[in-house]
Amino acid sequence: MGRYRDELTRAMEMLAGLPSSVFLGQAVAYPGTAMFGTLEAVPESKRIELPVEEDFQLGVSFGLAFSGYLPISIFPRWNFLLLATNQLVNHLDKAQEMMKGQAPKVIIRTSIGSERPLHPGPQHTGDFTDAFRLLAQNINFVRLDEPDQIFPAYQEAADRDDGVSTVLVESGDFYGEK
Repeated sequence: MGRYRDELTRAMEMLAGLPSSVFLGQAVAYPGTAMFGTLEAVPESKRIELPVEEDFQLGVSFGLAFSGYLPISIFPRWNFLLLATNQLVNHLDKAQEMMKGQAPKVIIRTSIGSERPLHPGPQHTGDFTDAFRLLAQNINFVRLDEPDQIFPAYQEAADRDDGVSTVLVESGDFYGEK
C-alpha cells in the first residue's frame, strides 16, 4: 500500500484501464487542483474538461452513463458538488426507482478542501457527507480517511452491477500527510 496520493493515482489508473471509463469535470485536462496530479495515467482522450457549471456536469455524467459509459465525474470540493444537488438528489438518487432497477451508475469524486498549509476559507472546506446520506438513500457515500481504503473503494464503485452510483470523498489535507 502506498501513500494517500499514490493510492488515488493507482485507483485512477485502474479506472482509466476500463474501456467505458471517461473522466470529466474541472481541472481534469488542465492543472488547477491537487486532483489533477492523480490523473497522470489517464489518457487525454478519456478526459473532458468542463466549465464551472456543476449541475450541468452531473447531468452530462448521467447522460453519459445512459449511453454506456462509466463516467468519473470530478468535483474538486464538496462545496462545488453542492451546486449539483438537483441532479444528485432528484435524478441520480431516484434513477433506480424511475428506471425500474435498470439505472446506470456514475462515480463521483470529490474532496474536503485542504486547510493546511493555507486555509482557503469556509467555502472550500465543507464536508457534507453525512447530510447527503440523509438526502440520497440510493447512492453510496464513502469517506476515504486512510490510504488503504482508496483502491478497494474505487474498485467496488467500478465493479458494482446494481446501478448504484458512488460518491467518494477524499480529504485534501491527506494528500501530503498520509
